[in-house]
Amino acid sequence: MASFTAGGGGANNNPNKSLEVNPAPGDSVSSLSFSPKANHLVATSWDNQVRCWEIQPGGQCQAKASISHDQPVLCSAWKDDGTTVFSGGCDKQIKMWPLLSGGQPMVLSGHEAPVKELAWIPQMNLLVSGSWDKTLRYWDVRQPQPAHVQQLPERCYALSLSYPLMVVGTADRNVIVFNMQNPQAEFKRIVSPLKLQTRCLAAFPDQQGFLVGSIEGRVGVHHVDDGQQGKNFTFKCHRDGNDIYAVNALNFHPVHHTFATSGSDGGFNFWDKDSKQRLKAFNKCPSPITCSTFNQDGSIFAYAVCYDWSKGAEKHNPSTAKTNIFLHSVQESEVKGKPRVNKK
Repeated sequence: MASFTAGGGGANNNPNKSLEVNPAPGDSVSSLSFSPKANHLVATSWDNQVRCWEIQPGGQCQAKASISHDQPVLCSAWKDDGTTVFSGGCDKQIKMWPLLSGGQPMVLSGHEAPVKELAWIPQMNLLVSGSWDKTLRYWDVRQPQPAHVQQLPERCYALSLSYPLMVVGTADRNVIVFNMQNPQAEFKRIVSPLKLQTRCLAAFPDQQGFLVGSIEGRVGVHHVDDGQQGKNFTFKCHRDGNDIYAVNALNFHPVHHTFATSGSDGGFNFWDKDSKQRLKAFNKCPSPITCSTFNQDGSIFAYAVCYDWSKGAEKHNPSTAKTNIFLHSVQESEVKGKPRVNKK
C-alpha cells in the first residue's frame, strides 16, 4: 500500500494530515475518479474544468493536463485501459478525452439536459450516461449517435455499476436495477428504503445488492435477491446531535470490500457492512466533502472539501469559499473487515 505523510504535498491545515492536491480547482469539485491503471486522478468542477494529476509514490502531485466544458462539469469516468477520460455536465455534452496520447477531446451530443452520471462498461465496450432529461444513453464511442436510449421514470441523480449489476437512482426516490446482460429491460424497480432524496449509490462488488445514501444522513444496505431481503438494513451517519447532513458519496474499497461514506458535515468514515460496524471515523473538515474515491489498489482515498452546490447559489459566498482536494494514505487496519463483537 502507498504510504506518504503531509510533508509530501502542499502545506495545509487538514485535520487528518491528508495531503493537498495542488493547484486546487477554482470552484467546487463535483466528481473524482482514479485511473484503473495508474495513480492518475481526474477532478471535474463547477468552474467548467476537467483536470488530471499524477500522484507520485511520495505523495507529490504533478498536474498533467486539463480541458474545458462550456458550463459546470458534473461527472467523469475512465475507460478500462486507462487511456481515455469521459466527462459530462451542464452543457449537455460528453467529452471523450484521449489523455495519455495528448489528443483533442471528441464530443458526444444527444442529451437534452445536463449529464449527471457516466460509467464505462468494459464487458460491452460501451459508455453509459445518465441525465436530467430522464434517459440513459449507451454509446459505442466510435459512433456519434447512441446505440440505445433507455427511458427513466425521472431525472438521473446517481448511478453505480458492478457488472452485470447496474443501479440508477432518480428523483422521486426511484431506484432502478438493470441486468446488463439484457440492458434494454429493467430488472427491478424499487422505492428507495430511505425517506428522502437519493444522493449517491454504490453497487456491491459481489453484484448482490447496493448501498444508497440520501440527504437525511442515512445509508441503506439493500439486496437485490428477494430471498435476501431479511439482510437489508439502514443506519444513521453524518449527524451531529440534532443536525443532519447529506451523505454525498459512497465508495467500496477495491480489495477488502468495506466502504467509505463522505458527507456534508465535512467528515468521512470507513464501514464494514457485513459486521455492521464502523471501522474508522476521521476528523471533520470545515466544509462539506462533496465527492470521494479510492485508487485502483485502495491505498489512497481522495476527497474534495468545498462548497456543496446542492444547497443553492444563494448560500454561496465566493469570497470565503475554498476548494481543496486531499489524499489520505489508507492503512490496512482502517479498511480490513473485523468480526462483530457481541455486546452483552
